[in-house]
Amino acid sequence: MDAWWHEVWATLQAEFADVGDASQLTRITVRLLMAAVLGGILGVEREHKGKAAGVRTHMLVALGAALFVLVPQTSGAESDAMSRVLQGVIAGIGFLGAGTILKNQQGDEGHVKGLTTAAGLWMTAAIGVAAGLGKEATALLSTFLALAIFSVMPHIVKLFEKDQQHNDHL
Repeated sequence: MDAWWHEVWATLQAEFADVGDASQLTRITVRLLMAAVLGGILGVEREHKGKAAGVRTHMLVALGAALFVLVPQTSGAESDAMSRVLQGVIAGIGFLGAGTILKNQQGDEGHVKGLTTAAGLWMTAAIGVAAGLGKEATALLSTFLALAIFSVMPHIVKLFEKDQQHNDHL
């Protein structure tokens, strides 16, 4: 019975051997936490505006994208394998984004809702990929740029629309 427990313990140790040392554990933890936090920042903004994809969705998209690139990277995968992983993440987020886009069935036939949310999910995945690949500064800068686009651009567009309406009346 003692040999059996020893074998079970050795098997469990081997199963958790993908994190070799404290340095690697720290690196993985920082990358995954960074992805989740940055995704959450964008999600808070979207949830505050009453959009369907909020904090949890954005956090999970960023975290999932980071994990998808982190696993092959830490496993020593070749660059062509990483390319296929990235293609899969991009395509998968495309399907998720498509689910947020709704065409207005009442009245205005040309009005489509959810494009900004879909683009935001796509951007959130890209931020997660950057964090997962260890490009935390790039992920942080991209998050702030996306947040500025979400927050500031609607006000700028309204200013231009008001100016255009004023010019149309002249």
